[in-house]
Order: sequence, then C-alpha cells, then structure tokens
Amino acid sequence: MDQLRTLIAVHEAGSALGAARLLDRDQSSVQKQIDTLNRNFGTLCGEPLVLKRGRGKDVLFTDTGEALVETARDTLTTWRDRIHACRGRVGGAVTVGTTRFTLPALTSAGAAVANEFRLRGVELRVEHVRTRELLTKLRGKEVDIVCGSLAIVEGGTAPADCEVMEWSRTGLSMLTNLSTEVLPGPTVYSSALRTLPLVVPDSGLIADCLRGWFGGDYRRHLNIAAEIDAVHFGLELLGSALPMSGCMLVTRGLGERVRRGRLSGATGSCLRVLEVVNDTDVRMEVLVGVFRRRGDPARDAGHPLSMLWGALAPGKST
Repeated sequence: MDQLRTLIAVHEAGSALGAARLLDRDQSSVQKQIDTLNRNFGTLCGEPLVLKRGRGKDVLFTDTGEALVETARDTLTTWRDRIHACRGRVGGAVTVGTTRFTLPALTSAGAAVANEFRLRGVELRVEHVRTRELLTKLRGKEVDIVCGSLAIVEGGTAPADCEVMEWSRTGLSMLTNLSTEVLPGPTVYSSALRTLPLVVPDSGLIADCLRGWFGGDYRRHLNIAAEIDAVHFGLELLGSALPMSGCMLVTRGLGERVRRGRLSGATGSCLRVLEVVNDTDVRMEVLVGVFRRRGDPARDAGHPLSMLWGALAPGKST
C-alpha cells in the first residue's frame, strides 16, 4: 500500500524529489520504493513502470506505469473508504486533525469527553496537520474532523463539501524587524505589501491570502526576500543576526501571542507587530473553526464523533 501511495506521488510530482516533498520523506526512501516497483513489474510485465530522462527532467511513465497508477488510485480509494465506513459505524476510534495553534481548544474539548470515551473504550487519535493540508486530510478521510484555519473572501463560507463550526473570523498581522522610520505602523495596508521585503510560505493560508489580493501569479508582483516552510523558522530568521530585513504575515491571533511574548521563539525578539488593513479589491479574512465532511452518514447524539463535535462548540472549548 505504501509503495502504491509513493508511486501516485511520483506521478503527481513528476520526480522522486517532488514526491519526497509531498510525502515529507527522504528522497532516497522514495527512490528505493520506485526501484523496487520497477524491478518487480519489469519481471511481471516485461517493462518497468518509470523511466528516468536525465538530470532535471520529470520521469516518464510507461504504458504499464500509467495503468498501474490508475489501478493504485482505485485500490487505495476503495480501501480508505471501507476502513472509514467500518470505523465510523463502530465508533471505536475518532481521529482528529489539528494545527499547532488550535491544539489548546482541542485539548479542552478532549478533556470534556475523556471520561465517557474511557468508559466506552473509545480511542481518541490526534494528528498534527499544517494549515496547507487541512482540507486534503479531511477530504482524503485521513481524519474525521479537523481544527484549523482557512483563508476565505470576506463574508464567504467554507467549501461546499465541508461543514464548519465557526470559532472566529479575523484578519492578518505582520511581524517585522524593519525600523519605524521605514515602516511606521501601527498598521500597514495590504496594497503596500508590493513594496516590502516579504518572508512567505510556499503554500497554505498566507499564500492563499496573497493569491486573493494579488492574483495567482502574485510572486511576480511582490518582493519575496525569503521563502519558509514554517512560522517558527520565519521567527528565527527575522530575529537572527543575519543582515536581513523583512516582514512576515501571520494570523491576528498569532500576532497577538507574539506581542504578549507568549510564543516560543519570539520571546525577547526585536519583531514589531502591525495590523494588516484590507484595502485591495478582494478582501480576505481568516476563518477559524472545526471542519467535517458534508454528506458523511448521520451520527446520533451519543456517537463519539457527535460528542466531540459538540464539545468543540464555541463557549465550550474556547
């Protein structure tokens, strides 16, 4: 199953390196699995699944490889759906995804149902998800519900295939080590981002906001000083001794934690916190809450998933 998943990732990404990034693995591990599949199916079918085409070029899938990728997708989808149906019917385990910053709310909700879950032998599984993979994990049925944030157009709603329990709607803040002479504050307009040196992630909530403000090719219109994979790396980068000045967008809640010195890695730093004011044609905001798939089988109030969903309601978990 894992080899088939890897094969699909290589097909989607075009290379072992790209697949390794998708799967958060070492490239050598991905390449080893592809080599094993190539060797086995070369024996079984008379041709390998994947052909290398030289340095820097995407791999080429043979006809056998294309056929197996299609079969692998069907197999994994069927397997996942059957497991999900069995798990959901029995209710013996509930899998919740959460970002690092929504974990406290989930912890509070988990404490509220802990005794009942223990008496009934229900296992609560928690999986760390990044904002960029929130909907992917949910739609892929890797988690039953997920706590986190989405970037949406102001006044908009969650995607049609998701049901959401809203905790809040908020905007963005900016963390910067620029001097007050260069960037006075205490606010900064979203249109001004074009002129500032930005520290940005390659995907996720912040990237979605930038895409909403400046279009799909926003990177061409902005001054990107550095690309990051995680907020804490950005904090360390801007607070380091490197001769680098920049601005990093974060959710307003995270900005407030930095302001109060309640975020590890930012305590005692030289970073200032500015509020981002929407002034572009497309107004973006951050929707924070709990998400589940719309159309999943209805659960009665006593089902473990329904109990946890209720415990996550505003006023109970926050």
